[in-house]
Amino acid sequence: MQVVIIDFGSGNLKSLYTSLERAKKDLNNINIIVSNNSIDIKNSDKVILPGVGTYSDCKKGLESITGLIETLEEVVIGKRRPFLGICVGMQLMSTFGLENSKTQGLGWIPGKVVPIDPSSKVATGLTKPKIPHMGWNEVNLNSSHDIFNGISKNSYFYFVHSFHFICDLKDNILATVDYHQSLVSVVGKENMLGTQFHPEKSQLLGLKFLSNFLKWNP
Repeated sequence: MQVVIIDFGSGNLKSLYTSLERAKKDLNNINIIVSNNSIDIKNSDKVILPGVGTYSDCKKGLESITGLIETLEEVVIGKRRPFLGICVGMQLMSTFGLENSKTQGLGWIPGKVVPIDPSSKVATGLTKPKIPHMGWNEVNLNSSHDIFNGISKNSYFYFVHSFHFICDLKDNILATVDYHQSLVSVVGKENMLGTQFHPEKSQLLGLKFLSNFLKWNP
């Protein structure tokens, strides 16, 4: 099985690659590659789209590589190969984002990406949230999806983000995180998954999450 990490000039590619190499250690015949070549992507069994930076810049990065978005559409939507978006890679699955300017996303999961509300306060009257939401936080699982196999409901993962995904359909929300308000942390639809947290920065639980993705057969 071949797994491709999409290289479009954004994301912790080296860290993610290293984490996937560790996550696959108990699995057989898995080849991890980093590429933006259409042939490599079409020949891969699973696709991972990382992303660090702004929504608009990451979308421009995808558009700057001739045929990349069309190839992703063919492989992920057409051939229904398992897909994982990470951080902005997850956000790009939305209909549009409002970071810097309104930017059209891939449109794979209906919804929008908007700023975390800095005026939001919890009921106890604590101070306003610091933006970005950065550090370890507890993920609330809303689903028994295979991606959570072996991951308990009170598990902590590592986040760094100032914008969040508002899904149009509740069925697409697999997990949330509380940061003075409820924010989407994992989305899913058919053969597609996306995570706001960084599994490659989330130590053993992050490796478990990536291992589950490598095993996942939707």
